[in-house]
Amino acid sequence: MSTENEFVLSEFYKIITPNKVEMFDRVAANRTNHITIALENIYQEHNASAVIRTCDCFGIQNLHVIEKEHQYALKRDIALGAGRWVDLKNYNIGDNPSTDCIQTLKNKGYKIVSTSPHSKVSIDDLPLSQPVALFFGTERRGLSSEILSQSDMTISIPMYGFTESFNISVSVAIALNTLRRRLEIGEFPWKLSIEEQTILKIKWCRKILNGGELIEKQIRQHFLEKEL
Repeated sequence: MSTENEFVLSEFYKIITPNKVEMFDRVAANRTNHITIALENIYQEHNASAVIRTCDCFGIQNLHVIEKEHQYALKRDIALGAGRWVDLKNYNIGDNPSTDCIQTLKNKGYKIVSTSPHSKVSIDDLPLSQPVALFFGTERRGLSSEILSQSDMTISIPMYGFTESFNISVSVAIALNTLRRRLEIGEFPWKLSIEEQTILKIKWCRKILNGGELIEKQIRQHFLEKEL
């Protein structure tokens, strides 16, 4: 007997195209919450947009954004619809959005890892057996002392030239490329569970259909009536 979410997904799959069904199954099977990205006070739209696109490309499902002085904005021509598939979590309420973000992630079991060009610990040496939240700041200022003081660890991306730091979007791309390769050969569970994949695919179906929320509500009602 199928669960309610399995039933909902199967009904959605009768509506969307076979191409979308194949795509959702393939992509969800490679999504992860084991690594997540957090950005602090990113103000350049092209960087913000490039980061969410990079998260999608490397299968990172959640992007956390701390908005202090600057609101996180996306440019459509750069993000290329990635905001539709990646879950964006904004922290912009109260006096300490950075601490709110850190506490939220710690409560979910994440190790808080800051990035800094001054750290002597390479990203290649970052332990991955525990879920990791990788924090990035602006290219000019880096991360705030508030985040650095609350981090469990600080790592750097190896560099070999005169310039001290990469552009923020480039830093995220290099970091995720390194960590994704390490996940692929890791001997610990890092992919979404089957139930998590099902819930995610329902969300994606809901987003691509006009009136998706209403359709889901009707499907769930039908399931409950069927069970009576």
